[in-house]
This record gives sequence, C-alpha cells and structure tokens, in this order.
Amino acid sequence: MHNLANGIPFDDHSVDVVYHSHLLEHLDRDVAERFMLEVRRVLRSGGIQRIVVPDLEAICRDYLDHLERGAEKRSEWSRHDEYVAALIEQSVRREAYGSSQQGSVRRSFENALIGDARRRGETHQWMYDWMNLSALLGRTGFARIERHRFKTSEVARWVEYGLDVDEHGYEYKPGSLYVEARPQ
Repeated sequence: MHNLANGIPFDDHSVDVVYHSHLLEHLDRDVAERFMLEVRRVLRSGGIQRIVVPDLEAICRDYLDHLERGAEKRSEWSRHDEYVAALIEQSVRREAYGSSQQGSVRRSFENALIGDARRRGETHQWMYDWMNLSALLGRTGFARIERHRFKTSEVARWVEYGLDVDEHGYEYKPGSLYVEARPQ
C-alpha cells in the first residue's frame, strides 16, 4: 500500500496508463489538482489517464426529474430523501458506512479508534461533472479530454481488464462519469 500524498511511486514519464475510480471526489480540490500534476508527471508521452467519478450532472438530473414527478404524484414524496441523499449524503456523512452497520459496542470502538467518515477519507470533498473535470484536466496539462462509457476506452484491450464492470459484466458503479485524457 502506498500513500499517494507522498506522490506516485514511479519515475517521470514511465507509465502508459493511470486509472483511478471513485477516488478524485474524496480529495480536497487543491489536493486533486496536485494529484493531476503527479499523474501527468508519471505518464509517458501519449499515455492515458482514465478517471471514473460519480457524475454530478446525472445525479442533479435525477433529482430534478424526481421533483417534477413529485409535483404530479404525491406518492413520490416518500422517496424524495433518496434523491437528496444522492446529492449530499456522502459529503455530510459523519459516520463511516461500514461502522454504521456494526453493533453498538464495535461501532463505538471503531469510531474511537479509526475516526469518523471524514477522517477515514470516506466523504466526498468535491463533485465533478463533465465541465469542471475537463477544466481541471486542462489546467493541469492534459489534452484530448474525452468522455467514455464503462466499456469504451482508448486503452488497448480495455474490456479484458474488467475494471469498470461487476462479476456479471454490468457497469460496476452506474451513474459514473468516465473520462480519459492525455498529457500535452
């Protein structure tokens, strides 16, 4: 295991592909920018960075669609907090999800020993959509910024790696934004 706060443990321009899934949103914005610069440092010319994050635009569209359904059908109101939670729950969560599933004694022990959800890095520090992720990539020296699907990639033989799929070949984290970019 390696602490990425200490940089990526590879030489300059030595890596063909950097892949990270549901990591970037857990970093403070300034840390995310430094991380992008570090990714650019290790990527070879023509290398590819593949980023997977929750898609803020899709989450917002789902929320707004639900508001419209709720205006027409009062029966939708009971589910409304699910849509609000999709927007903010992981940013405001105090207790880590895993601990919340434990009995009260173990739960108290885990929280005292390991800390709350933010200290564990479990909460979202920022959310990305196509526009702000593309802007971050551009600011940090990336070009050819392209949107993909979970089964499409510029990475050779991508589907064979099975990184964005579950054991049945379906999208592992539906509602994700898939972006690839190359260093300038």
